[in-house]
Amino acid sequence: MEIGSIQSIANAIPKTKIVEKNGESQFDSLFKGVIEGTIKAQAESNTLTEQFIKGGDVQIHEVMIAGEKAKTSLQLLMEIRNKSMDMYKELTRIQI
Repeated sequence: MEIGSIQSIANAIPKTKIVEKNGESQFDSLFKGVIEGTIKAQAESNTLTEQFIKGGDVQIHEVMIAGEKAKTSLQLLMEIRNKSMDMYKELTRIQI
């Protein structure tokens, strides 16, 4: 079995665009998507909770699931923020 050079392996890896056509980086669009998803999950949780309190046609398990989705989404957002801040601090420390 013949082992190829590192260059041939590197050429086999598909290249990804760092900047999209509209000028946003992939991280920006990903982060915005997570924020929008968190806001949507919290709004859905609030709506279902209000409907349940008012006696609407909503089951308690639906309210609990929506609440847990909103909670998990917020925790993910906070972890991404914390890791991003740690990365930024580490990069600034390296540059000094």
